[in-house]
Amino acid sequence: MVVDPELWQEGEPSRRERKGRRGGLAIVASLLFLIVVIGGGCYFGYSKLQGHMPPPDYSGQGTEVVTVEVVKGDSTAEVGRRLREAGVVKSVKAFTIAAGEKLQTLQPGFYRVRKRMSSQTAVAALLDPKSRIGVVHVPEGRWASEIYTQLSQATEIPVREFEKVDPASLRLPEPAKGEVEGYLFPGRYDLPPDATANQLLGMMVDRFKRETQKVDFSRGKELGLDPGEVVTVASLIEAEAGRPEDYRRISRVIHNRLKIDMPLQLDPSVLYARRKRTIDVRERHQNIDSPYNLYRRKGLPPGPISNPGLTAIEAAMNPADGKWLYFVTTNPTERRTEFATSYNEFLRLKAKFDQWLRENPQPQN
Repeated sequence: MVVDPELWQEGEPSRRERKGRRGGLAIVASLLFLIVVIGGGCYFGYSKLQGHMPPPDYSGQGTEVVTVEVVKGDSTAEVGRRLREAGVVKSVKAFTIAAGEKLQTLQPGFYRVRKRMSSQTAVAALLDPKSRIGVVHVPEGRWASEIYTQLSQATEIPVREFEKVDPASLRLPEPAKGEVEGYLFPGRYDLPPDATANQLLGMMVDRFKRETQKVDFSRGKELGLDPGEVVTVASLIEAEAGRPEDYRRISRVIHNRLKIDMPLQLDPSVLYARRKRTIDVRERHQNIDSPYNLYRRKGLPPGPISNPGLTAIEAAMNPADGKWLYFVTTNPTERRTEFATSYNEFLRLKAKFDQWLRENPQPQN
């Protein structure tokens, strides 16, 4: 039997059918290629268009108030992330675009801003000094009681809460002997808005330990001082010094008097005992019965009379060379202090101070 070659043998497609199938596959492949090309082009076009679209941003001045911390070393993008996490701005990119180079001088600390602010408004808020909260500058030489008042005014925590803090909870250095006076380190502080009185004083004690970490207190031994007495002498120097060049000279007067067992007779110690500040210290003030009255007792007071900085601490162990036994702040307005080696010289300096008092009468206490 002759078989027509155009016919299928059992189970085999014809030549015509095979050609039809190859044509269909080609069409499908072409369509897939077009889809890929068109899809890729659309994606590229969309991406390019998206790159020119502004990033998500809120509008307006914002809603409820929140507090955000700016940490030392934060970049603009890091500040933006903190704001986004707090719900202040909608996107980091919008914030960084709005900020540009404007935040280079932004100080670390706590800032009061609002949720859902436009990025431009958020930048303006961070640059507004009124937005920064909890900033306290504690000067050298303040009493602990004065620091409590200053912290209370900045935080609205009552002074009594600071007075009630147990010193044992503050991790004080051993030389402090459980007393905070002298160990609340002066300087600028950014106070967390939710901190307690205990935590704030703890910050200051920790700062003292950190700042004095490299101070070699053993040098005080050469002058007969243990570390606690170094801080006590530093507190006396800090209370008396008016200018940087006075610190080591006042230290020398204190050490010269201690060496010959001469009373220190320092007015700030009397004022500390009385808890009143005045420039005009009279004989009636010097009669107070107190271990801090260095007119009536010899040697050092039982502890610091102020909270000194590093300059005073270093000066306590490094007095200037000199034979001075006296010093008088002859012009408090100019913070001018003069030194003397004899009592007659002292009387001459005291006369200059009395003249200043006559020209600048002080309130009577």
